[in-house]
Amino acid sequence: MQELSVKEIMDAVGGKLISGSADVTPSKIITDSRHMEKGALFIPIVGPTFNGHDFIAASFECGAAAALTQEDTEPMLGRTIVRVEDTKKALGDIARFYKKKYRVPTVAVTGSVGKTTTKDILYSVLAKKYNTVKTQGNFNNDIGLPHTVFGQEKEHDMAVLEMGQSGFGEIRYLASIALPDIAVITNIGTSHIEKLGSREGIFKAKMEITDFFQKDNVLIVNGDDDFLKTIGEKSYRVIKYGINNNDCDILAYDIKNYGIDGSLFKVCINGEEHEVRVSVAGAHNVYNALAAICVGRQYDVAMDDIISGIADFEMTAMRMETDVYGGVTVINDCYNASPDSVRASIDVLMSLEAKRKIAVLGDILEMGDFARDAHTELGVYTEASGADILVTAGENARFISDEAKRRGMSETVHFDKTRGAAEYVKSLVKEGDAVLIKASRGMKFELVTKAIEEKFK
Repeated sequence: MQELSVKEIMDAVGGKLISGSADVTPSKIITDSRHMEKGALFIPIVGPTFNGHDFIAASFECGAAAALTQEDTEPMLGRTIVRVEDTKKALGDIARFYKKKYRVPTVAVTGSVGKTTTKDILYSVLAKKYNTVKTQGNFNNDIGLPHTVFGQEKEHDMAVLEMGQSGFGEIRYLASIALPDIAVITNIGTSHIEKLGSREGIFKAKMEITDFFQKDNVLIVNGDDDFLKTIGEKSYRVIKYGINNNDCDILAYDIKNYGIDGSLFKVCINGEEHEVRVSVAGAHNVYNALAAICVGRQYDVAMDDIISGIADFEMTAMRMETDVYGGVTVINDCYNASPDSVRASIDVLMSLEAKRKIAVLGDILEMGDFARDAHTELGVYTEASGADILVTAGENARFISDEAKRRGMSETVHFDKTRGAAEYVKSLVKEGDAVLIKASRGMKFELVTKAIEEKFK
């Protein structure tokens, strides 16, 4: 983290000094006392099952230079403590101040599906020309995004930030901190529909990413998406990419899907044809690559470097990871899930050469009243895909299994818990199989991958 004094922090949050000195300059900002480092500022967050204020004294014992508090905290001799109204809000206010003080061109990414992969491809492309910082993992919320902002060091000259949300106003809040120059919206699906009520609501929530846009800003969207393609002329520039919509600014064509080995497609840029290779499985990643081409061109990255960045990018762990254990090809895609991403993952499974194609699917969380219908529709899709075996786990995944069985899929089995499914799959798989492992992160489906790995150790 670059220089930021306690005095500046107090100005940013409207804080009051309880004890210590405002001349202290923390080396880092930490919200989890278990990771405390000497010289850091500790911001205690209050959660549903924990209160970080219980660890203020311990944080100083571990070397903290200062701490914030929203509670009545007694002054501590020689300890710098600042009183604020709300520590979580203060975290965002400090990040907003820091971002304005150390401004670099910033690209923000959101969408129902594909935002993490798109973020990773954008980073790979921009890093060919710029020293770039990006969101790590899924640090894309009101706590994670500020931490990414604080990771912007003196040597960085570009930032790629992922923005997630589950309700209205959340993207707007994150955008108020990041103030992106360019925003990318990958698609409008059904993730978090429980809180947003409809795809129309999701579209409205995603568009909050542009709430602070001015005439020099750029919005880049998937022009094949039925909601995003309707975006018309704005006060800022809108660029659309796609495969099927000829009205898009950049169009992919001659797409070749090589299954586990990725895909190949062509684009025409300024009258010149280019061939682009995506090294990861899934034809849907062509869209993510197109978004990266659009962003790269906005920042004058040479087309050869854009192509190289797309070919070289590395996926976040448990995002369409493909490994082979004892002759069994495993697609580990259990980082997160939505109905759209499950269908895309099934398509990848079916593109592979294998003796048996096994889909191991778990609950998609945060679907609310839409859960039964969404999982039932996935049962329809799975049976129609031609998969040989379906294994499901979780309360709502039962609807996938039940519907697939009702439609004639003979080899289906359901478990209430992930561990039961993991043990069953471990006994089931054999050389020549291909296995898809897909569920929301909360289902802990990495247990299935570990079980297969253990079998062939």
